[in-house]
Amino acid sequence: MAETKKTSKAAEERAKLEAIKAQETAVVEQEAAEIVATAEVAADAKEDAKTAKAGKRSAKALKEAEAKEEKEARKESGEADSKPKQKQNPPKSQLERKSKQYRKLAEQIEKGKEYSLKEALDLATKTSPVKFDATVEMHVRLGVDPRHADQNIRDMVVLPAGTGKSVCVAVFAEADAAAAALKAGADIAGEEDITKMLDKGNFDFDILIAQPAQMAKLGKYARVLGPKGLMPNPKSGTVSNDVAKAVTEAKAGRVEFRVDSTGIVHLGVGKVSFGKDKLEQNARAVLNSIKAAKPASIKGTYVNAIHVTTSMGPSISVAPTEV
Repeated sequence: MAETKKTSKAAEERAKLEAIKAQETAVVEQEAAEIVATAEVAADAKEDAKTAKAGKRSAKALKEAEAKEEKEARKESGEADSKPKQKQNPPKSQLERKSKQYRKLAEQIEKGKEYSLKEALDLATKTSPVKFDATVEMHVRLGVDPRHADQNIRDMVVLPAGTGKSVCVAVFAEADAAAAALKAGADIAGEEDITKMLDKGNFDFDILIAQPAQMAKLGKYARVLGPKGLMPNPKSGTVSNDVAKAVTEAKAGRVEFRVDSTGIVHLGVGKVSFGKDKLEQNARAVLNSIKAAKPASIKGTYVNAIHVTTSMGPSISVAPTEV
C-alpha cells in the first residue's frame, strides 16, 4: 500500500515537471518569434530608408531601376541590342555644299586645267554668283620663306585701270605742301586738322600721307594707326616730300601687297564691271611687280601657282608661266 502511494506521488511530480517545461518552452518560442519579427521590421525599415535616400520611391524611378537591371543582365548574357543602326550618309564635298547657282556657274570651269591670264579673267567675270559689283582677286603662291628678311616680298604698284574704289586720302604736311595736296585731290590736308581728328579718335580716311619731317609728330599716334594699317611708311610710298605726287598715285589706284606667313600674295585687281581688258592690265602690272621683286637667294621655282576668283565665286587656275 505504501509503495503504491510513493509511485503515484512520483508520477504527479513528473507530470508537474513536464508541465513546467512545456510552459517554459512556449515562452521561449514566443520570445524567439518576437525577436524574429522585430528583426524583420528593422530590416524593412532600413531598406525603406535606403530607397527613400536614393530618391527611388516614385513609380518612374522604380521603372528606370528595373530597366537598368535588365540592360545589365542583357550585357552579361551577351545579347545584342535590338535597336537597328541608323544609316549614315557620306560627307558632302565642298562643291556639293554650295548653292545651286554656284554649282551651275562652276561647271564652266574645266577641272585641272590651267588657263591663260586673259581666259581666266574672262571666266571670272562670267562666274560671279553675286548681284553686286564683286572684286576680282588674284592669289599668287610664291616659293619663298617669309621668315627670311630678304624673302619677305613687299612692294607697291599703281593699277593702270584703278581699283574701282573711291579712297579718302589725308595728308599730314606743312601749309604749302598741304595746299598742293588739296589741289592734287587730297580729301583732308594740314597738321592742325588731322591732329584734331586723331585726338578725337576719328580715323575717317583710308590712306594717310606724311612728309618725312612731320613723322616725329605722328609718333604718339603710332600705336593706334599701326594696327589699322594707316601709319605712313616709306616702303608703301606714304612718306614722301612730294605729297602731291603721292596723292595722285593713291587716287589713281596705288596698292600695296606683301606675302603672308605661308608665302602667298593676296590682292584685288579690280571689279567685275571693269571687263577682261582692264582687269588684264591691272593683273599684268601686279605680276610684273612680283617678278621684279624676286630675291636673289631664290634658286628654285619662284611662282608655284596663280589663282583668280571673285567675291564668293569659284577659283580659276592660271598657268604660272604667265609671270
